[in-house]
Amino acid sequence: MYNSTFKISKIVNRKSKIVNQKYQNTKQMKSLLITGGAGFIGSNLVEYLIDKYPDYQIVVLDLLTYAGDAEHFKSVKNAKNFTFIKGDICDRALVERIFQHHIIKGVFHLAAESHVDNSILHPDVFIETNVKGTFTVLDVAYKYWMEKPFVYKSGFENSRFLHVSTDEVYGSLGETGLFTEQTPYAPNSPYSASKAASDMIVRSYHHTYGMNTIITNCSNNYGPKQHDEKLIPTIIRKALAGEPIPIYGEGKNIRDWLYVTDHCKGLDLAFHNGKYGEVYNIGGKNERNNNDIAEKICEILDTLAPLKNQPHRSLITYVEDRAGHDFRYAIDAAKIEKELGWKADENFETGLLKTVKWYLEKYGPLAPEGGI
Repeated sequence: MYNSTFKISKIVNRKSKIVNQKYQNTKQMKSLLITGGAGFIGSNLVEYLIDKYPDYQIVVLDLLTYAGDAEHFKSVKNAKNFTFIKGDICDRALVERIFQHHIIKGVFHLAAESHVDNSILHPDVFIETNVKGTFTVLDVAYKYWMEKPFVYKSGFENSRFLHVSTDEVYGSLGETGLFTEQTPYAPNSPYSASKAASDMIVRSYHHTYGMNTIITNCSNNYGPKQHDEKLIPTIIRKALAGEPIPIYGEGKNIRDWLYVTDHCKGLDLAFHNGKYGEVYNIGGKNERNNNDIAEKICEILDTLAPLKNQPHRSLITYVEDRAGHDFRYAIDAAKIEKELGWKADENFETGLLKTVKWYLEKYGPLAPEGGI
């Protein structure tokens, strides 16, 4: 049995009718399964979908490991169209019961182990969750939705599986260039290798069985609800505590930063309007190195929550670099912009300010004086 603490929804697919076809919005209730919905991106997506689609029932499956937190559901837990189920995506019997009980007709698959440092220490956990877990949910969806390859069951003709991946599957960039949907995969960590493997499994189910799948690859997300271990929350938390702010190597590694709500909007567009079998890269066009990130956060905190005797940037400390640390990631989002009309609403300055203020509320009150 599984624990259903909160609430649900519906959706559909078929090769002859869905090549290049948009996901069909009908007046009937739709049940969507969001795996990993208690995590950072997942919980922001759940809030976004519940608010935008009150006629959808949203079912969340999450094991609530260190990365998931039921507190992320505070704003939606009483919504009539929300159900939470604590469980493992590798538990096939559980996933099957969820599909059958809630008549799942669409999946946003976000559940994954995602911290690179942890993948270096415990790669087996990443293979289990990211590879086996993705296969389990995908295969259950295939058998629940389809009679046989390329033939959907009646009522499930428009069912769609959206798999959320990362730009890290493409490897590392030099000082120039951007990742596109045609960039060859070259993962460099156990984390990115496990995500690359899961992408290939999803791709194979599209080509072999005719499943209506979409894959999205995003750049580094930031915003409310991110786990404390990640870079931006770590900088904020350490700075507020007056502790050394650890930055790998010389702090020159570059990432393209995407505000989490902008990512959620891209996932929504890809799921509803994306073309059958396509890949969409979602990036923020906000390249910053780790030194830039740390210094900008310290600058904001000097105004909102100043230390008594020193600027926050004096806490920046350089530590031994991570093994296999990719130098630069940056995404070309031209395809999703041109084909689906997506664009990022937040620039890095506005998104970072919102993020810092959210964490100030989490870690402690705003400074009584000052403001931006």
